[in-house]
Amino acid sequence: MPHNNNRYTAGPNQPGAAFIIRGGHVVTMDPALGELPDSDVLVADGEIVEIGTGLHRPGATEIDGGGMIVMPGLVDTHWHLWNSSLRALVRGDDPHQGYFPVTLRMGPYFSPEDSYHSVRLGLAEGIASGITTVNNWSHNTRSPAHADAELRAMHGMGVRGRFSYGWGQDLALDQPMNLDDLARVQREGTPDAALLTLGAAVRTPVANPRGAVPVELLKAEMAAIRALGLPITMHARPGVVSVLARHGLLGADLQLVHPQGISPEEAGMLAAAGTSFSCSPVIEMHYAQATRGEIQFQELLDHQVPQSLSVDSSAASANADYFSCMRALLWSHKQRFGSKIPLPPRRLLELATIDGARDLGLDHRIGSLTPGKRADIILVRTTDANVAPMIDPLHTLVYSAQPSNVDTVMVDGKVLLRNGRHCGVDVDEIVRAAAASIRELRARFGQAA
Repeated sequence: MPHNNNRYTAGPNQPGAAFIIRGGHVVTMDPALGELPDSDVLVADGEIVEIGTGLHRPGATEIDGGGMIVMPGLVDTHWHLWNSSLRALVRGDDPHQGYFPVTLRMGPYFSPEDSYHSVRLGLAEGIASGITTVNNWSHNTRSPAHADAELRAMHGMGVRGRFSYGWGQDLALDQPMNLDDLARVQREGTPDAALLTLGAAVRTPVANPRGAVPVELLKAEMAAIRALGLPITMHARPGVVSVLARHGLLGADLQLVHPQGISPEEAGMLAAAGTSFSCSPVIEMHYAQATRGEIQFQELLDHQVPQSLSVDSSAASANADYFSCMRALLWSHKQRFGSKIPLPPRRLLELATIDGARDLGLDHRIGSLTPGKRADIILVRTTDANVAPMIDPLHTLVYSAQPSNVDTVMVDGKVLLRNGRHCGVDVDEIVRAAAASIRELRARFGQAA
């Protein structure tokens, strides 16, 4: 095999391996531990064992954290990974080549292998952006083979996450999703139960670009999903909270997406039910006037509705830059409230880490660098020209950092990125396969390659 400059093998990736991240500025996101400058993090067998100075463990591999911020991995709570490769065809909000027309038109023709290659492409970019956990919001689960292909891709990339089993893009609005196969996936289990869990994505019962599903059908689907004990996620649109509340469908097992068009009364309903919201600020700002209006992060915060952050779709936004997601929410908030209601960097980082973990029911395992939690850790360089000099690490992360500054990414103690290079996967092959997939898809259906 020819040498691949995008491939870099680095340990320790063996079961039971131990390593020490030495001398970084540790941003724990644990309120009891805070920030620890010039500190070490000891990891063994995928678990954070100790944080302090001068740590030692015989045989441990050392990773130099000097000049870096050491922090929890970023948690993305809503991402349509299946259409990552479609960014080659999406052209902003063009009426024929925009995100909705392209995904609706091309989604029905995705083979399981097309989905597999697209998910891998999205995750390769996401890992390089510091994302260690993702809610794969699969609203093109066309068949059992498609579901298995997406899970296989997630497993092969080594991420932690949830596979939210959905429906095919061309499924008739009066037809139910494949609940039997959802139960089959739950029964058979994911490829790695320690890293990958299962949920369900359902359609929306109010007007939206993909059409409104009859509420009685939605009630039946949600009842069946809840009987399986699985979490549910749904895109929100103005009025949907009232519809769900009227039919008794809100609950702590439900995550809504896109906090726009929500009345104060609805915010109170959400808080009372424990229903959470995932915010995709880049997309929500892009489509604000045409669809749902302003991002109502502050209104939900005032009502203590749980919230988190997400990329949404790297086809719609054209990239998976999670740092831009934090900044987009910051800019939206500043435009609405100026300095009257500050949105501090720490709050944005909470949304990106511990709040995202909480939204996915994983805050007991990840989301903060706390001894006893799993080692989902990223290192961000502070010596690069676009971030230096660093005085306040939280400000640097939110206002200046980019994916290019992410040096090291590990999930469950396994190194996935080191020195900015992927470990254990061939990124050139992933890119080639995704490009070939999308070109063949276009050629098959009469769109010039």
